[in-house]
Amino acid sequence: MSTRQKIIEQVTESPEVSVLIVGGGINGVGLLRELALQGVDALLVDKADFCSGSSAASSRMVHGGLRYLEFGEFRLVKESLKDRNLLLGNARHYVHPLKTTIPIFRRCSGIFGAIRKFLHLGSGSRPAHRGSLIVKMGLTFYDIFTRKNRMTPKHKFTSRSRSLAEKPMLPKNIVCTATYYDAWVSYPERLGLELILDAGGFCQEVRALNYVSLQGAQGDIAILRDELSGEELRVKPKIMINATGAWIDFTNRAIDRESQLIGGTKGAHLVIDNDQLFEALAGGMVYYETPEGRVAIAMQWLGKSLIGSTDIRVDNPDEVRCTEDEVDYMLESIRQVFPGLKVDHSQIVSRFTGVRPLRYCESETVQASRDHYCAVDEPDEHINFPVCSMTGGKWTTFRAFAEQVTDDLLTRLDRTRALASDDVEIGGGRGYPHDEAARRRWVLDLAERTELDSERINDLLNRYGTRGEQVAAYVAESPDQSLAHHAGYTRREIEFIIKHERIAHIDDLLLRRTAIALLGELTSELLAELTEIASDVLGWSPEQAEKEIDRAKAILLDRFSVDLG
Repeated sequence: MSTRQKIIEQVTESPEVSVLIVGGGINGVGLLRELALQGVDALLVDKADFCSGSSAASSRMVHGGLRYLEFGEFRLVKESLKDRNLLLGNARHYVHPLKTTIPIFRRCSGIFGAIRKFLHLGSGSRPAHRGSLIVKMGLTFYDIFTRKNRMTPKHKFTSRSRSLAEKPMLPKNIVCTATYYDAWVSYPERLGLELILDAGGFCQEVRALNYVSLQGAQGDIAILRDELSGEELRVKPKIMINATGAWIDFTNRAIDRESQLIGGTKGAHLVIDNDQLFEALAGGMVYYETPEGRVAIAMQWLGKSLIGSTDIRVDNPDEVRCTEDEVDYMLESIRQVFPGLKVDHSQIVSRFTGVRPLRYCESETVQASRDHYCAVDEPDEHINFPVCSMTGGKWTTFRAFAEQVTDDLLTRLDRTRALASDDVEIGGGRGYPHDEAARRRWVLDLAERTELDSERINDLLNRYGTRGEQVAAYVAESPDQSLAHHAGYTRREIEFIIKHERIAHIDDLLLRRTAIALLGELTSELLAELTEIASDVLGWSPEQAEKEIDRAKAILLDRFSVDLG
């Protein structure tokens, strides 16, 4: 019996649960782990796959929020920098230091605009580029906030001549560059999955189901639907958490609770295969301004270049797509920061977009707060349990947000905190080698024990952290071979993912357990090969396998502009 079916049977037999979490994005799974650490029983459900909505459409950054300083959000920046540093230690297998370069074109420009933003008076009608003085002030705060727990080098400024020598493709009219460090995450969706797997290990009464939707609520009952079987599930929570991000208001309406909590904005990104751009980024990120004064990023990601993003107010998160206008806008912006760059539509291997679950406000989108808070609807004559809506949040601060919400839930449940999560390592980050020498020892030791090639072990360590030991053990149990249409993976590695990582559809594998589709590595032949492996493991019939292929092709074309024909 599959893990999923076991959980469904457990819920059917024992529907009472202390906390029901609706939404399996980073806020929801972060809260699930935090509750598990306190020994609180909880059930998380998501209408789609885990971390498949806005959490799958991030810029792959783990950052302190340099731009938030302009709006006076010092508490949020301090919190973000603290949790950025915690992730650099607790999830070192996926979260890595990111050297970031800011091209600067003026010395004192942007001071009055910054004052207007700080006082929440708007940015003015004619945006000015941030000069070196404004950037210096922001980066100084960055260094001050991290002085007691410094995980990255302090910022520095570099002269025009030296900057152009190091990055010759930058515009010749810069006056200098600033360099500072944030962090990037290689596999964010996998990090989210590991939080779920860890939660189940910390507390057996904590469970998670993908492809289960909330249909309604009445009295002490929350009505759920298994999207795979159509079966109805009824649970009796003491508290319900609405962690559906950009869909929070839609979810509240489904249980007859009207709200206007979210004023989300769309952020689109492009994954580009361009050697010239990849080389120009020199192993780091360029953080730059568009002519309109918006900030944008270009960074290396898993052998490709990632650029983004836009910031457009949207009403319905289900309808967001990366449009051709946005593509043109982002390509033009990257050509401006690298004037000699030759990049065009043919080099885009995928595109994606998501909605930032920002707190609703009437002002321009750029001024919407990036902070998080939890709005609580107390029980009424219709629903007997409180509904708490987790509004805002981002990858960097998921732990802090979960900690704050958990402390409130513990009070409501008349329980006390058992454990702090600050220093709890995540998934494959547990026991991860701290330096190159330790890494070599880890690889060679596992290669000797499993009789797998050390290069293969190194790949598994990159993909799974120390969980690669479990993958290697599984791979070594039986004869294995590389995939016919992707030499970087083997059949038994794919089998392991499908068996142990909550795969329900083939697109879960293509987009979230691996990055194959986003990196432009997917072909029709590889899709057929992976579906055949999934069919063997999950018992899909030929008809079901064909439906899975059709479903994957439709999703890839519609949401990611990946056309397999």
